[in-house]
Amino acid sequence: MTLHPSSTRSVRGLLAAALVAFAAPLVAEEVTQKHGDLTLRANLELADGKSVKDGVVLVTHGTLANNGMELIQAMQNGLKDQGYNTLAINLGYGLDARESAMYDCPTPHVHKHTDAVEEIAAWTKWLKDQGASRIALMGHSRGGNQTAWALAEKDDPAITSAVLIAPATWDAGYNQKDYKERYGVDLDPLLAKAEKLVAEGKGDTLMDMDFIYCEKTRAAAKSVVSYYKDDERMDTPTLLARTKKPVLVVIGSEDTTVKG
Repeated sequence: MTLHPSSTRSVRGLLAAALVAFAAPLVAEEVTQKHGDLTLRANLELADGKSVKDGVVLVTHGTLANNGMELIQAMQNGLKDQGYNTLAINLGYGLDARESAMYDCPTPHVHKHTDAVEEIAAWTKWLKDQGASRIALMGHSRGGNQTAWALAEKDDPAITSAVLIAPATWDAGYNQKDYKERYGVDLDPLLAKAEKLVAEGKGDTLMDMDFIYCEKTRAAAKSVVSYYKDDERMDTPTLLARTKKPVLVVIGSEDTTVKG
């Protein structure tokens, strides 16, 4: 997708604001909503003299992280200083009213990669219900991919643009290579077992394994399939080819985690 300078001016402004030097500690209003059986949490930060009706930047954090992490707070602070309202969501990961902390690895993983896509859509609707008619999406790392996924498959007229910071990319066979390098174990037998359980209607069955960044934990078969099965939508550029909204993608030349 090719973006002309005129179409990216607004999202570049959002990024510039987000990269303002770290400001004073963030004081945000916690808001919640019900999403299925879960209560979801988010931090709403309004710029001085602004209301939700003036538009909101919806911010999604990265893998197993949270909306209180330093990077997310810095982005909210910087955007507020530049007059932008923000809503930093805390992904639920299958936990009710999950606290703003890194995911506790021993806790069984029952979440799916696509849960975040649904939650971004739910928070978009929540913002619209509060009166927002202009919403910009912003996501970091895996949250960048999930943001692009939401933009491609859950787009809404209220969404005006998106900023993706070091969004996750993917190639066929990458998961197997990364898993072997990280844990010294072949992924394919585990994935085959998980796919068989899902096909048998036993997707909630917990498997003892290393999962994402967590060693020696347990993960539901449906979670294993969601995170590790080959799916071209895990590749952010593939998703961006499916949207006509202006999107700014930012990557670091020295980034060794997400390669651009």
